Amino acid sequence: MKNRALGSEKIASGSQLYLFMSMPALLWEFLFLCIPIISIIGISFISAHGSFFPTLANYFSLLSPIYFRIIARSTILALVNAFMCLLLAYPVVYFLVFRIKRFKHILLFLLVLPFWTSLLVQAYAWFFVLEKHGLINSLLMKIGLISTPLHLLNSQLAIYLVMTYCYLPFMILPLYTALEKIDRKLIEASLDLGAGPFQTFLRVTWPLSLTGIRTGFFLVFVPSFGEFVIPALLGGTKSFYIGSLIEQYFLVSRDVYTGAAFTCLAGLILVLIACIIYSYFNRLTSISKRNNL
Repeated sequence: MKNRALGSEKIASGSQLYLFMSMPALLWEFLFLCIPIISIIGISFISAHGSFFPTLANYFSLLSPIYFRIIARSTILALVNAFMCLLLAYPVVYFLVFRIKRFKHILLFLLVLPFWTSLLVQAYAWFFVLEKHGLINSLLMKIGLISTPLHLLNSQLAIYLVMTYCYLPFMILPLYTALEKIDRKLIEASLDLGAGPFQTFLRVTWPLSLTGIRTGFFLVFVPSFGEFVIPALLGGTKSFYIGSLIEQYFLVSRDVYTGAAFTCLAGLILVLIACIIYSYFNRLTSISKRNNL
């Protein structure tokens, strides 16, 4: 009994120590995440005339097809960006994990190294690549494929291209972690039992990498949904996205009440889409496990 009591005291003291050590992180999250979110939600129910009585007028003003088109455009941008990052990152990570024997960590470091610079600097750097007399147009004209420069800047192509480039590391790192954890003996057993490389990939490698795919997908999709810098710098003023419209409300027109309501509406739709994607990944994981039993 005495030993059991001493063990309970140790567990209690250890729990208190962990709670004490986590207090700075919890305080930081409360001050800079919870309070701003609560403030935005509260402002969204305040009338633009300054009345502090709760009202839904700001939300009713958003019941227009143009706002839902902007949200749909941002959703498509985030989904396409996540899929493009997955298509580009998976072969690279697969080759790095299963085909490279030496200098694997050095090559991974070199893949991530260019992305240590600021996102703003990366976006500006693409001006020299996509501008009228930039690298791409100069190269295409030099080899004779085009006679006049292509219009690449201030276009949807520029937005999608730079978004994929900037968010690619967020897909590479989770995929690398998931593929690196796969037991090589499972792959060898599959090959020894008569399965070909493609069957082994579909029945062993792909199901075991779904956790990394899910993590990378969300790491790319969620910030892409509200991306502001890249569409503003490289997309011009032809099409608005969620981040651009929120910036317009808060910094240009100073309509913080409608801006807060639109932010809450976009956030709610983001949560719903994320739940749908998460349930889809769970179903895909369960189907893979059932097929491999």
